[in-house]
Amino acid sequence: MASNEPAAPAPGGAVFQNEEARRQAELARTDRARRKQTLEMQRENILSQRTSNPARRTALEAALEQIEGQIAELG
Repeated sequence: MASNEPAAPAPGGAVFQNEEARRQAELARTDRARRKQTLEMQRENILSQRTSNPARRTALEAALEQIEGQIAELG
């Protein structure tokens, strides 16, 4: 049985069959954008730190690598 609701166009060419699906997709998009922005701010914070302590520098480099990996996953 076909739905009587018109399909709503979505970003990227996808078509949603109902308002709830569109809303869920928008929530997912904004959540991903928010997480990416938080990671970018953490990245900038790490890059701004200066240290002559080798152990601290190693920890910062590891944290930076982890954050950049998470940013890459988010796209």
